[in-house]
Amino acid sequence: MSVVLVVNSGSSSFKYQLIDMDTETVLASGLVERIGEGNGRSSHTVFAPPADGPAATFTNATYERELPIPDHTAGFAVMLEAFAQNGPSLEEHPPTAVGHRVVHGGARFFEPTVITPLVEMNIDELSVLAPLHNPANLAGIVAAKEAFPDVPHVAVFDTAFHQTLPRAAYTYAIDSELAASHRIRRYGFHGTSHKFVSETAAEFVGRPLAELKQIVFHLGNGASVTAIDGGRSVETSMGLTPLEGLVMGTRSGDIDPAVLFHLARRANMSIDDLDDLLNKRSGLLGLSGYSDYRDIRAAILRGEDAAILAFEVYVHRLRGYAGAYLAQLGGVDVISFTAGVGENTPLVRAAALETLGFAGVEIDPARNESADRGIRVISADSSRVIVLVVPTNEELEIARQTLQAAAS
Repeated sequence: MSVVLVVNSGSSSFKYQLIDMDTETVLASGLVERIGEGNGRSSHTVFAPPADGPAATFTNATYERELPIPDHTAGFAVMLEAFAQNGPSLEEHPPTAVGHRVVHGGARFFEPTVITPLVEMNIDELSVLAPLHNPANLAGIVAAKEAFPDVPHVAVFDTAFHQTLPRAAYTYAIDSELAASHRIRRYGFHGTSHKFVSETAAEFVGRPLAELKQIVFHLGNGASVTAIDGGRSVETSMGLTPLEGLVMGTRSGDIDPAVLFHLARRANMSIDDLDDLLNKRSGLLGLSGYSDYRDIRAAILRGEDAAILAFEVYVHRLRGYAGAYLAQLGGVDVISFTAGVGENTPLVRAAALETLGFAGVEIDPARNESADRGIRVISADSSRVIVLVVPTNEELEIARQTLQAAAS
């Protein structure tokens, strides 16, 4: 049996999944949070087939604890205790490898990479490009290697899928020597999701990935869109950081850079003030007071003008990118929606593609409004472009890439 433990580590929490790669079945998942905050919390869910039912029918049981968790090493000890006390047994299901999500790989990492001391040094050094993410990812790696010292650990980078971007797509039009010395270029993010969704979509429609032109909308609290030609990322909305591009829950997305100069001069805002504004107090939250689309929809139904405007701005940006990527690709075969908003919000999907009839895009309203889950077609039979909802599974994609790297 090949088993992979997938770890997604943040500064004060980490998520994990134990996956049987022979069947690509999740055996257990969990969350350890409030690390270093006095009273931590862990949640561990075990998935198992019922004794008297078909193997495909799974039940689950969740076990929760509250206790001090001073650091990530202590957090992994809590996770190991959860496996020992509640199952599945790690002696019966020992991890073949541990896969780690790492947000920023810069231009150095373009494939899943077995973690060595040199790789750890590079991840740390790249923290200058992702100060909120890479240090936390590295803390998880260090703690996980202490907990599982005898198996390979693999880093899977959010940016890696976008290393195929052509120079014209990743180059910013600023002084080239300055850009090179400070590694300023478009890197793109959500790469594991865009890779998983585009490959799953190709399999679902029964066409070779190499023949398809695709646009994938990853719409969650963070949001990005990628143009994919023959399985290769050729354009993506996020840039040097995850701030560029679409309107997001709390991030502004695209904005005239001169707005920052203006605010610095006229509102006496510091660099840190501006960073906080664009990353934490903008986007849907800045426009409407709500960062969660469910709250925005409720506010729209109450007739709140700010929420209505937030939705209009959000959709306007989606349409702009859809049109731009149609032009970059020279047409499109498949458009997919994924992540929390993309998978669960018919109104956003319909509004985003409403003006693309000229390109052969037709949404079937009944299919779009269906409460079905799982991958599904929402375009009309007469549509020249197939439109899909594809639930993303970044953990499974990380596990697949981890197994591949560990075996090579």
